[in-house]
Amino acid sequence: MGRVTERRRTIRIRDGAVTTRPDTLVAEEPLEIRLNGKPLAITMRTPGDDFALAAGFLVSEGVIGEGSEVQSIVYCAGATADGVNTYNVVDVKLAPGVVIPDITLERNVYTTSSCGLCGKASLDAVRTTTRHPVADTPPVRVTPALLAALPDRLREAQRVFDRTGGLHAAALFSPEGELLDIREDVGRHNAVDKLVGRALTDERLPLSQSILLVSGRASFELAQKAVMAGIPMLAAVSAPSSLAVDLAAESGLTLVGFLRGQSMNVYAGDHRIALGAPVGQG
Repeated sequence: MGRVTERRRTIRIRDGAVTTRPDTLVAEEPLEIRLNGKPLAITMRTPGDDFALAAGFLVSEGVIGEGSEVQSIVYCAGATADGVNTYNVVDVKLAPGVVIPDITLERNVYTTSSCGLCGKASLDAVRTTTRHPVADTPPVRVTPALLAALPDRLREAQRVFDRTGGLHAAALFSPEGELLDIREDVGRHNAVDKLVGRALTDERLPLSQSILLVSGRASFELAQKAVMAGIPMLAAVSAPSSLAVDLAAESGLTLVGFLRGQSMNVYAGDHRIALGAPVGQG
């Protein structure tokens, strides 16, 4: 099976001194996701948690919403010329009676490690297909101080990042700030899918009492995945996109960006954050 990291020879230049040594890099390989034997999507990912990634992807697409709807997830054909299985093809077989939405039947999706589901920008589709509306979730309310502490906890738990410096991370926290789960991947959207897929198989959906924290920016795709999994709050250490803010506002998702130190911007859903009286408007 593919490894999470690989070693490559590199020439290092430091203060004019030149040395040769191996460097540890994060692995990146394609994963083809099949649904009932039919090719559905290809994503570039870091090998590992592939079954969770496939399950989480199907949650994001509105295909499934409960673990009981999955009959099996297996590796299948994907052998090299010499007959060695690459473990880069996963087939998800749905339980009998589970209806596949039309949107999954007529399109093959190629997702890159940088952009996720590029071009999928239908706010109405996400709002109408989610089984776990975040606006209906039990109250979650946190303080800015609690949010400010989460990035450091995320960073401390990034084991592979420490060796490679080349991975994104996504983590779930409780409203009390407890780290519930973390996944790393070359793509932020894959890391989130791995979290959601693991929650699905563990029968923990919807994640209505969770905070999702992602390294980097908050794109539409990440906001979509949060909404589809019933996660009421998404925080990112970098900027959100305009479409992510629109989706958050329409769906009731709390969206926090530029979460760095004691600073942050709240773009939507401020009712879940215990704010003091605003000083003024800029």
